[in-house]
Amino acid sequence: MSKKILVLMGGFSHEREISLITGKGVAEALRRKGYDVIEHDLTDGRRLAALVLEQKPDAVFVALHGNWGEDGEIQGFLDVMQIPYTHSGMRAALLGMDKELTKQIAAACGIAVAPAERLRVKDFWKFGTDIPMPYVLKPVSDGSSVGVFIIRSPEDLKQVHYDNENEEILVERFIAGKELTVSCIDGKAYVVTEMRPKQNFYDYKAKYTGGMTEHVLPAEIPSEAAETCKKWAELLHQKLGCRGVSRIDVRYNPVDGPILLEINTHPGMTPLSLVPEQAQYAGIGYDDLCEMLVEQACCRPVGG
Repeated sequence: MSKKILVLMGGFSHEREISLITGKGVAEALRRKGYDVIEHDLTDGRRLAALVLEQKPDAVFVALHGNWGEDGEIQGFLDVMQIPYTHSGMRAALLGMDKELTKQIAAACGIAVAPAERLRVKDFWKFGTDIPMPYVLKPVSDGSSVGVFIIRSPEDLKQVHYDNENEEILVERFIAGKELTVSCIDGKAYVVTEMRPKQNFYDYKAKYTGGMTEHVLPAEIPSEAAETCKKWAELLHQKLGCRGVSRIDVRYNPVDGPILLEINTHPGMTPLSLVPEQAQYAGIGYDDLCEMLVEQACCRPVGG
């Protein structure tokens, strides 16, 4: 009898549309692998709880992105329900989603990070920052470059807008150079990819619009720098307690060397996503990658 897998997608974050694409792709892959797949667009928590109780899935494939999907919220819910799920557990998801906490953990491991200051939006507008220009503004907890602004001059501040003045943001020193990413698949990093966007930087549009970004794989960087990036991906995956797959984003230039920006504990699985591309480079097909994540699904045991 085939395993019943609930593919959870959609959700409440800014990345909802990307999550739906990820979820559809995963569901099709799992069906090709012979699983009994249920697709669910998360729009109501009570409906999800009722569905889980009714269907009793063997595992949940978490295809959610952003807040409420990869920040520990859904992971805690599934832990309480005692339903195994893919990717990282609640603790790793929570730590990985908080960019400042990630930096602290990384720095304690000897990983180079960009200097940053954590502020509420209203305090940034009132008091400014000690980080000199150029700097980057980004939400402390969000993904897919949502709400990211590069500030090179006071004029650039006119483009900055956040809906919630109490939202926490990072003011981070801008690191010039190549935009790199490294996936860690089942504890192993295989290759470094350079993203070359056709506009100013690798933002939401560049990530999810076909033809907007060139992926150079392997990245054209010194072998020593590439090995450092791969080592960091494996080390941070381990230190945060990630499961399945994770992905770190790095900036590189010859003066600073590699500089860690952040980690993604639930990276995308769309046709333009980086993890499937790097998995393919390592000889792991998309369907096999989805199957691996499902077969590794687990939840926090009661009393554990």
